[in-house]
Amino acid sequence: MTITYSRYVEPVLASDATNGKRSPKPPPRIWHAIDPPFKGYQPAPSAGYQQSSRDTAIVIDNGSGLVRAGWSFDTAPRLSFPPDVARYRDRKYNRTVSYVGYNAYADATTRGQLKNAFEPGTSVVGNWDAMEGILDQIFVSLGADGDNGGIGRPVLMTETLANLSYSRKTMSEILFECYSAPSVAYGIDSLFSYKFNKGSSGLIISSAHASTQVIPVLNGKPIMSSVSRLNWGGYQGAEYLFKLLRLKYPSFPGKLTDYQAQQFVREHCYVSQDFEREVSSFLDWTGLEDRDHVIQYPFTEHVVVEKSEEELARIAERKREGGRRLQEQAAKMRLEKLVQKEQELEYYKDLQQRLVGQTKKETKRLLDEDEFKDEAQLDKMIKDMEKSVRKARNKDLGIPDSVEEEEVPSFPLLDIPDDQLDEAGLKQKRHQRLLKSGVEARARAKVEKEQERARIAEEQRLDDERRENDLEGWLEARRASRATLLQKIKDRERQKADLGNRKSLASQMRMKTLANLASDQPGRKRRRGGDDDNFGANDEDWGVYRQVAIGEQSEDEEEEDLDAEMKNVEAQLLKYDPGFSESKTMAAQKDWTKSLMHAFLRGPRPFDSESQQETHQLHLNVERIRIPEVVFQPAIAGLDQAGLVDIAADMIGMGKPQDRNSILKDVFLTGGNTLFTGFEERLSRELRAVLPIEASMRVRQASDPLLDAWKGAAQWSKEPGFRSALVTREEYQEKGSDYLKEHNLGNTTAF
Repeated sequence: MTITYSRYVEPVLASDATNGKRSPKPPPRIWHAIDPPFKGYQPAPSAGYQQSSRDTAIVIDNGSGLVRAGWSFDTAPRLSFPPDVARYRDRKYNRTVSYVGYNAYADATTRGQLKNAFEPGTSVVGNWDAMEGILDQIFVSLGADGDNGGIGRPVLMTETLANLSYSRKTMSEILFECYSAPSVAYGIDSLFSYKFNKGSSGLIISSAHASTQVIPVLNGKPIMSSVSRLNWGGYQGAEYLFKLLRLKYPSFPGKLTDYQAQQFVREHCYVSQDFEREVSSFLDWTGLEDRDHVIQYPFTEHVVVEKSEEELARIAERKREGGRRLQEQAAKMRLEKLVQKEQELEYYKDLQQRLVGQTKKETKRLLDEDEFKDEAQLDKMIKDMEKSVRKARNKDLGIPDSVEEEEVPSFPLLDIPDDQLDEAGLKQKRHQRLLKSGVEARARAKVEKEQERARIAEEQRLDDERRENDLEGWLEARRASRATLLQKIKDRERQKADLGNRKSLASQMRMKTLANLASDQPGRKRRRGGDDDNFGANDEDWGVYRQVAIGEQSEDEEEEDLDAEMKNVEAQLLKYDPGFSESKTMAAQKDWTKSLMHAFLRGPRPFDSESQQETHQLHLNVERIRIPEVVFQPAIAGLDQAGLVDIAADMIGMGKPQDRNSILKDVFLTGGNTLFTGFEERLSRELRAVLPIEASMRVRQASDPLLDAWKGAAQWSKEPGFRSALVTREEYQEKGSDYLKEHNLGNTTAF
C-alpha cells in the first residue's frame, strides 16, 4: 500500500540543546514545492483595441523576468507572462504548434522544448524567433488589428540600460517590417519607474531580474557618464541557490527546477542586518526550528497496515502449530536415521566377526566389497558409529553427554623402516605422518592460546597494580592512548576520503604503484617460453594488493580493532576518571544533536533515511541570508565586482557637493530584487556609515517595484515628450534601423 505526502508530520523526540533532555518537538512548518506555472486557458483582453485611437500607444515592458503589456490608458498591464516560448512539431495533427508564456509550461512536452527570448543572465534579446512569438502573443491578445494586417498603433518599449545597438536595431526591424508599426520609441525601465514616483534628482538603485544598476539623476536627466552596473539580480540569485542545493544534496531524489529556485529565493530569503554575526550563529540549536525552512517535494511512502490483536494471535498460533509439526517431523526423521545407523552398525559388526579366521586373500575380498582399505578402517568406522548411536539415544532420552577421554592417537608405522613395509604399508605410513603433523599443530595452537591467555592475564594484573599504586599516572597514560587512537581514526577517515580524490596523495601513490606494476620493461624470457616473473614468491609482494585496493592502514580488521580499543579505553576513563563524562566519548561526539552538519542538512530534528517523506525534503537555513547578501558582498559568490554600497558611495563622492546633496535626498529603490525583507534598512544603514556626518540622506522604495516601470511608461506615453521621441516609419526608412531619438528617459547614441 502506498500513500502520497500530506501536510501533517508526527511529533518526534529531539534533544534540547540547553539541558540535554529529550522533549517533544512540534511538527515543523512545511512549504511544498511549486508546480510549473501553468495557469490554464486565459481569455484574451482584446476589448481595448476598440477603445483606442491612432494616438494610443501599446506599452510593453520587455523584461527578462516577465513581459508586461497593455494600452497607455490602462492603470495596470493587461498581459504579464515570462518570455518563454515552446515550439515543436505535433505529429498527431501534423502541424507546428507554439506555446508562449505560462502556456509553455502546459505539460512535459512543452517544457522540454522551452526557449527563453533573452540571453541567460542578461536583459539582451538573443533568441529572435522566441521574441517574435512573444510579440505575436502580445498583439493578438490585445486585439491590435490595423490596416494592411499591421498593428496600427505606436509602440513604446522598455529596454535595459546601455542596450546593444544591434539588439535595438533588430527589434526596430521586426516592429516596422513584420508588424507595420507606425512609430516606435524606447526607454529605460528604471527611469520610467522613477518618473512615475515623481522623482527629479536622486540616485536610482534598480535591482531586477538580470542585473543591479545605479543611475544618478539631476533635474530629471540621468547622468549617463556616471552610471554603474553590478552583474547580479534575481536570475543569478536563483542560479546560485540552485548550485548550493545541488552541492548540499548531491543525491536528492526530487527534481529541482529553475522556476522553483526563483520562488524559493522570493519566499524564503531576506537581507541580514549583520551578516557576519548572524551567519556564525544561524545553525545554533536555539531558535533553529524557526530559521530552518523545510521544502517538501512529492513522494510515495510505503505504509504497513497494522494487524489487530486477534489476527496477531491467530498468526502466532499458526506459527506454534507449524513449529510443533516441524518438531514431530524432525523427531521422526531422527528415529529413522537412528534405526538405519543401528542396522548399519550390526552389519559392520557381523562383517568384523566373519573376518575372524579368514585367509588374507579372503579378508581383502570381503573388505573390497564394502570399500574398506584394511581392518583398521573398519574398526574406526565401527567405533564412530557406536559413538554416534549412543549420542543420538542420549539426546532422545534427555541424558547429557558424558565427557569422554580423548584417545591418544598412535602412529606405530612411523618407527618401522620403509624397506620393511610393502606398498600398502608405505601408504599407511604416509597417512599416519600427516595425521601426526595435524595432531602436533593442534597441540602447539592450544599451547599458544594458553600462553596468550596467561600473557593477557599478567598484563591485566600489572595494569591493575599500576592503577592502584599511581592512579594519576595511569589516567594520564589512558588519556594519551585515547588521543593517539583518536588521531588514528581521524587519519583513517581522511585517507578514505582522499582515496576518492584523484589529486590526493593516497590516490597518487596508488597510481604510482599500478604504474610500476604495469611497467613496459620486458622481462627475461625463459628458454621454454613465458616471462621470468617471480612476483609473489616473497610474502612482501602480496602487500601491494592491499596498498592498491584500500591503502596501507584501512583493513576492516584494523578498523574494528581501533573502534574496540577506543571503546575499552573510554570505558576505563568513565569508570576511574571523574573528569571524563559520557558526553566526551567518541560515540557522543557523533550524536546528531551535536553535529553542525546535521543541523545544516536536516535541521533540529532526527533524520530517518528510510522515510521517503524526509528523504524528499530540502532544508533552507544559511542560504536564506547568503543569497541576498551577494548584492552587498559579491565575493561570496565569486563575483569580481564591488558591492552595491561601495558602488553607490564612489558614485556620490565623485560629484560636486551641491549635486551630492541633491542626490542623497532621494535614494530610490526599484526592481523585484529590492523586495527582500530588510533590504531598505540594510542599504540605508551601510550607506549612512560611509557618508559624511553632516550629509542628509533619505531612502525610499517604489510604490510597486514590479509594475511602476510599465505604469511610468504608460504615463509618459500620454505626454508631449513622447511624440517627439517617436521614430516614425518614414524616419526608419530614410535613416535606417539603428536610428534613435534621444530623450531624458532613454539610452543615448553614445551607448
